[in-house]
Amino acid sequence: MKKFLAFTAAALLTAGAFAADKLTPIKVGATPEPHSEILKLIQDDLAKEGYKLEIVEFTDYVTPNEALEAGEIDANYFQHIPYLESFNKERKFHLVNAGGIHIEPIALYGSTNPKKAVTSLKGLKKKSTIAIPNDPTNEGRALLLLQSAGLIKLKANAGLEATPNDIAKNPLNLKFKEVEAASLPRILKDVDAAVINGNYAIPAGLKASKDGLFVENADSPYVNVIAVKSGRENDPAIQALVKALQSDKVKEWVAKKYPNGEVVTVF
Repeated sequence: MKKFLAFTAAALLTAGAFAADKLTPIKVGATPEPHSEILKLIQDDLAKEGYKLEIVEFTDYVTPNEALEAGEIDANYFQHIPYLESFNKERKFHLVNAGGIHIEPIALYGSTNPKKAVTSLKGLKKKSTIAIPNDPTNEGRALLLLQSAGLIKLKANAGLEATPNDIAKNPLNLKFKEVEAASLPRILKDVDAAVINGNYAIPAGLKASKDGLFVENADSPYVNVIAVKSGRENDPAIQALVKALQSDKVKEWVAKKYPNGEVVTVF
């Protein structure tokens, strides 16, 4: 009997390994939260469709696109459309949007240093220092947020890639510190305020609806997408990936995980 059980167990393990080997791999690059967490949610769903989802985590906004262009990964999930388009233009890459998944509203957060505590927009004094992302697209997005908050006014032709040089009016004579997006939560204690992207604010324990001095509107055009090399958007594996992400399961998980609107699905 023991020999039979041992044989059965070995057979099951062999069958399981064989089945796993039959799965078609999909390698997707993503930043940790919420992107990687959302991808982990659908790994079993994709396995049922015949695909093995391999998640490669990145902590910046540049190498995921370089890896995708080089063919090291099949897709990435971390960026919004304006950033993708800007990156293509700047680097002459060939990346396209295969499907929109969610929005992470950015927000302006007050300093975490008790001596610099800012709890409202009115708390910002003249010559306050505000840190903003230093990549072209997110910097422009941050400045548009500050304009919506009434803190600055941009030149009429500034566009989505505005820089501090495009500021036409700055009543408080605010100073701007351009910083890599991933570093913004860490330097929040050293400035009076900072505009931080959702996927970096969330791991730092910052909640837009609770801690934000001013939050981007939920109808933002900055939708986070699945990006692929041009020509692969209709690949069955990519379509299966997008379909799994654009599911009620993901929608319900996001709503439960981020009840304060830090992440909002768009499907």
